[in-house]
Amino acid sequence: MEGDIGAIGQGLVYGLGAIGPGIGIGFLVGKAIEAMARQPEAAGMVRTTMFLGIAFVEALALFGFVLSFIIG
Repeated sequence: MEGDIGAIGQGLVYGLGAIGPGIGIGFLVGKAIEAMARQPEAAGMVRTTMFLGIAFVEALALFGFVLSFIIG
């Protein structure tokens, strides 16, 4: 019984930890596409900044993944 609760806890920690980065990446990419549509000449700079932002947001998901193992 103890192991089952730990597995559920790990799943909840990672699942809830992935919600924020998922929303963040969606918001980031949507705004980047909007910016590229408004100013196509700045698309290269916007794309570079977008990928850098995606890397930082994705790091939060990895922290949640590691935290699920630490808790379990």
